[in-house]
Amino acid sequence: MKAIIPVAGAGTKLRPHTYTQPKALIPIAGKTILSFIVDQLQEAGVREYIFIVGYLGEKIQDFVQQAYPHLQTHFVYQNERQGTGHAIQLTHSIVGHDDVIVVLGDTICEYDVKEVVNSPVSMLGIKKVDDPRSFGVAELDDEDNVERVVEKPAIPKSNMALVGIYKIKETNLLFECLSQILTENIRTNGDYNLTDALQCMINKGARFKGFRVQNWFDCGKKETLLDSNATLLKKIGGNVNPLQHAFENTIIIPPVSIAPGCSIKNSIIGPHVAIGSNTTVNYSIIRDSIIGSYTNLFEVVLDNSLIGSDASVKGLSRSLNIGDNTEIDFG
Repeated sequence: MKAIIPVAGAGTKLRPHTYTQPKALIPIAGKTILSFIVDQLQEAGVREYIFIVGYLGEKIQDFVQQAYPHLQTHFVYQNERQGTGHAIQLTHSIVGHDDVIVVLGDTICEYDVKEVVNSPVSMLGIKKVDDPRSFGVAELDDEDNVERVVEKPAIPKSNMALVGIYKIKETNLLFECLSQILTENIRTNGDYNLTDALQCMINKGARFKGFRVQNWFDCGKKETLLDSNATLLKKIGGNVNPLQHAFENTIIIPPVSIAPGCSIKNSIIGPHVAIGSNTTVNYSIIRDSIIGSYTNLFEVVLDNSLIGSDASVKGLSRSLNIGDNTEIDFG
């Protein structure tokens, strides 16, 4: 079993942060998005990983090699972003004939990972949504067998969205179908999509079961990223005990995650705040926000804000979306 994690996207909906930081390395609830994915797969016994990288790919590679030196890892560059189908096709020589689990690099879900990894049949992760037109959609029979998949249908026949988790046993057929959609230039919305290759596999007799994820955390844009951060902090409880913290003249309202090396004084932090390592906060009030590493905040009031790493903010404010290496003075 090999895991394929595509992380080559530019993350345009999370700019300005993704100008300097890959979307998969954006912090959430005290970890990176990528760490949530890899940690889940590790616990299920997956030891070999293929990362499809592109924009800022060297940062992904550096992070993985530093955080997970014990894993067997491969890095494949997708120099031209032509869709998930094109990305997966690039891994053919590494995958060989092994089973794979594909998890898109901005997908954090709660599900029985071990059950999916060990499933005797191919499986597709699904979740009921109100408006499926922005997603790949699965049409199921009464026993959750997948009858059809469609990428971003204008008139959906199902409200079961594909969440971005695919366990595939018939890898020879997968790469045959990926090759076919590339050769025949079969594109949806301008891209070669994995969804089209999956439908090709179904047409040729492959069987897929749908499995429902309990929760699907959207990390694609600022508002939903902050919501996901709050939900995950509530579930895991943060990493700061408000009765034992050593921050001077500071009130901590849980759940909060504060990484090592931070200096916080004369402030109110929380609820639902994640702060990266080696950040300095003084005379500030912060709630429902994500703050990067090596950032300096002085006399600010932040609510529903996303602040990048190596940023500096001084003065009174309310809601911000500030990228890395930024300096703002409201004085």
